[in-house]
Amino acid sequence: MMAQSQDKFARNIAWVLIAILFLKVGSYFTVSESIVITRVVKVIVRLMATGWLILVLKQLQNRGNVTSFHWQNQAALFFYFGYLFLGLCSLLWSTKPGYSLLQLTMNTESFLFGFLFIKTYLVLRDFYPQRATRFSALLAPALFFILAIFVIGLFVNPDTFYRLTHGGEEARLGGYFMNPNELGMLAVIGLACSGMELYLGAPKVKHILMMAVMLFALVKTGSRSSMIGLALILGYFIFISKNRKLKLGMVAAGIAAVPLVVNTIIIKHGGLDEVLSMTGRLPFWKALLSEGLPKEPLFGFGYMRIAYTDAFQSVHTYAGKMTHNTFIQVLMNLGFVGFSIVLVQMIFTFSGVRKLSLQADRLFFIGLIIPLLINSFTEFGIFGETNFGILFYQLLIWLLVVKRNPLLTLKQKVILRKKRPDLYQSWVKG
Repeated sequence: MMAQSQDKFARNIAWVLIAILFLKVGSYFTVSESIVITRVVKVIVRLMATGWLILVLKQLQNRGNVTSFHWQNQAALFFYFGYLFLGLCSLLWSTKPGYSLLQLTMNTESFLFGFLFIKTYLVLRDFYPQRATRFSALLAPALFFILAIFVIGLFVNPDTFYRLTHGGEEARLGGYFMNPNELGMLAVIGLACSGMELYLGAPKVKHILMMAVMLFALVKTGSRSSMIGLALILGYFIFISKNRKLKLGMVAAGIAAVPLVVNTIIIKHGGLDEVLSMTGRLPFWKALLSEGLPKEPLFGFGYMRIAYTDAFQSVHTYAGKMTHNTFIQVLMNLGFVGFSIVLVQMIFTFSGVRKLSLQADRLFFIGLIIPLLINSFTEFGIFGETNFGILFYQLLIWLLVVKRNPLLTLKQKVILRKKRPDLYQSWVKG
C-alpha cells in the first residue's frame, strides 16, 4: 500500500512539474500585441511558475525527502556566474542601462528557476525510483501541449497563428506570438525528448502521436535551421541505436523527408542564393564585426546592446536590434572579455557531460544541445536576448552541476527513518 501511495504521489508531482514547465516556457511568448500587457503577463506567469516550484519542493521536503546536495563540474557554474557578473558591471558603460538591467534580471531569474527545478527533479527521481522519472519525460509533454495549441490555432484561426513573411508571399506558423524559427527550435526539442523516450522504452503510441503533432508544427514554421537540427538529431539516434528495426525506420524517415527538406531549405523563396547568404545574415554579421565591434572591442556596448542606438545600422546591410547569432551578440555586448568568458564556460559545460552517470541524462543533454547550438548560430541563442533557449541551456548547466549528496546528517537520517522507512535501509545501512 505504501508503495502504491508513493507512486501515486510521484505521478502527481511529475504532472505538476510538466505544468510548471508549460507555464515557464509559455511565459516567453507574446500573448498580446500590446507591449505593456505582454510584459505584465510575462512577469505574473514567471512568478507563478517559480512560486509553484518552491511549493512543490517544500511539499517533497515535508514528506521526508531530504534535499542534501553537493556541486560537481563547478567551473561551468563559476564561469556562468562570471558572465552574469560582467553583465552586471556593464551597467556602468551600457548604452542603455535600463534595457541591460531588464535583460540581466530576466536571465538571472530563469537561472534561479533552473536551480530550483533541477533540485526538485533530482528529489523526484532519486526518492521515487519506481516512477523512473526522466527529464525528457517531463519536457516532452510540456512542449507538446504548447505546440498542440499552435496546431489547433492554425485550423481555428489561421489569420492569428500564421505570420506572413517575404512580402506576404509565405505564411509561417508563429503569428505575433513567437518568431517561427524559435517555435521551430521548440518543436525540435520536443521531438528530441519524445525520441529519447522511445529509445529508452517509453510507451510507443503516445510518443509517436506526440511526435506527429510536433513534426507537423515544425514543418509549418518553415524554419530551415530547425530542419537541420532535426536532421542532426535523427542522425545521432541512428548512430547510437542498437535496434535494427528502429535504425531502418529512422533511415527510411530521413530518406522520405529529403524532398521536403530540399524544398524547405533550398527551393523556398530566394533559392540557393538566399541560403548561401543565410537570409542576408552574412552581410549583417560582416558589418557588425568590421564596423560595430572596433568601436567597443574590449567590453562591448553593454549587456544585450549592440550599438550606441537601439539598432545597429550600416550602409551595406539592413538595420537590426539583435545580431541573429548568439556568439556575435556576446562580442557586441561584452566585447572580447565577455566572449572569452563565454567560450571557457561552454568548454567546461560540454566536457562535463561525461560526468553524468545516467544514460537518460546524457541523452537529454545531447538532444537539447544540438538544436540549441543550431539556433544560436542564426537566432537569439543561449547567450542572446531573453528566450527559452537560455532557460534550457541553464537547465543543462544545473543538471551537470547539482548532485544529490549520499552522505546524510544525523538529523536527516532521523527524518528519513520516520517518514521514508522504505528507503532508510538502502540509503543508510546499505
